[in-house]
Amino acid sequence: MKELSLKIKGMHCTGCSTRLEKVLNNQDGVEDAKVSFEEAKAEIKFDENQISLEEIKEVIVDAGFEAE
Repeated sequence: MKELSLKIKGMHCTGCSTRLEKVLNNQDGVEDAKVSFEEAKAEIKFDENQISLEEIKEVIVDAGFEAE
């Protein structure tokens, strides 16, 4: 299991962070994702054999946000 912290841009409210957290947690290979609107970041625990960092970033972009 790998842990990752990404800065998230484009969130305007806690609803944004809640929606992104749900999207991330529904991905195969993501064991746990916590998204903080206040800190503008996502803490993600994932299995790199099932999902890659690039795929996680794509999911974030597809949800309407930017990941750094």
